[in-house]
Amino acid sequence: MSSRTDPVLFEAICTPARSLGRRGMLAVCLALGAASALTSGLFLWLGAWPILGFSGGEAMLVLGLLALHRRWSARAMEVLVLTEGALTISRTDASGRREELVLDPYWTRLRLEERPGRVSLLVLRRRGQAIEIGRLLGEAQKRDLAEALEGALRRWREPVFDNPQLRG
Repeated sequence: MSSRTDPVLFEAICTPARSLGRRGMLAVCLALGAASALTSGLFLWLGAWPILGFSGGEAMLVLGLLALHRRWSARAMEVLVLTEGALTISRTDASGRREELVLDPYWTRLRLEERPGRVSLLVLRRRGQAIEIGRLLGEAQKRDLAEALEGALRRWREPVFDNPQLRG
């Protein structure tokens, strides 16, 4: 299909939204630590000192799961590459498993399927097969990706040739 020397006509890298940066994560850690210390202090004052271990354990469990989720979501990505000979979809999920699909761009059709109350589906269709792309994206990002990829596929299917000899 496509060789590695084909020029890249379109490329999109889709990653999950990471609304909580380093400073936000630090703020969550401090807030959770303060809340845990406050409740532990209250129970200690009331004489229920065995609660201290449970309160600290809960805070550590929540922070550990949050950090684990952040690390796993950092691995997830989807890369769409359109070249002269192929449309390649490379996916890496949160656990690091990789999947690559190669489609013929001439026969591939893109469709944004609306779902009331939920994020739309962005689907590539070819010969009765449907492949969802942009799973990691929100509504606005899916619409932007659909518009950009549809434009790239249209330009690939209907190239405009400029012949200087035919200019008037």
